[in-house]
Amino acid sequence: MTSLSASLVRGAVTSPFKHPGRPGATLPTDRLTLPAAPAAPGPLAAYRRVCGFPAPESGPLPLTYPHVLAFPLAMRLMTARRFPLPVVGLVHTWIEIVARRPAQSDESLELTLYAEELTPHRRGTEVTMVTEARVAGALVWESRSGYLSRHATNATGSAREADGSPALPAVAEWRLPGDLGRRYGAVSGDRNPIHLHPLTARLFGFPRAIAHGMWTVARCLAEADGQPGEIRSVRADFRAPVLLPATVTYAADPAGNAFALRSESSSGSGPGTGAGRVHLTGAVTRTS
Repeated sequence: MTSLSASLVRGAVTSPFKHPGRPGATLPTDRLTLPAAPAAPGPLAAYRRVCGFPAPESGPLPLTYPHVLAFPLAMRLMTARRFPLPVVGLVHTWIEIVARRPAQSDESLELTLYAEELTPHRRGTEVTMVTEARVAGALVWESRSGYLSRHATNATGSAREADGSPALPAVAEWRLPGDLGRRYGAVSGDRNPIHLHPLTARLFGFPRAIAHGMWTVARCLAEADGQPGEIRSVRADFRAPVLLPATVTYAADPAGNAFALRSESSSGSGPGTGAGRVHLTGAVTRTS
């Protein structure tokens, strides 16, 4: 936690001196690694509770959990002097996770993280970060995430941007408390001020604190995963922030393979119609 706190401070100090979009910007080639170790039972149980996953004493890790374990590595790399984008203001835009096989909660995972590419985006510059998890040298899990640094640009779009959103039937309604950002920040280590309190969120242009994007993905997967370890991959795109507190609707197709998180419109034609703001869209693949 001390090293993570140091990274957050370093990011706040160095961000004003970075200029995204400058010609010739390159990414550091560092590959950061955490030595092999099993997930700590206490923090894992707390994460399961906050995100709605079942809480068995053993069995597969939640599909999103290696991403959380590698968060200190991401912060260390993105706050380094040679990283070209300011970490303050970076927006998580999408994530892809693939599990070669379910990673078990008692297995020792070696985590590696590196920056893969910089991509022009119609709103700025997007960086792709890669995380890999290995057991005894064998790759068992990997993710790719897009983070957007907003700035003036002449770019017209990004190849990763998706158009439209699925009109999916409502499955469940969730009431999200105002302290959800603080609760998730405590179990994930992601204490970005936009998630913690309305006052700190307003410093970055949000009227209230917003839910973590990775919480919204994890909560949707907890709802969709009929059997722990059944979901082998997910692609999720973050469309709009969830202002806390909130009431949101989880929607999915009958097979549970495509999903969305949205806020129903009070002026729409009624709950479950798909009217309202879409916060997240995604799709999963399963073992069967």
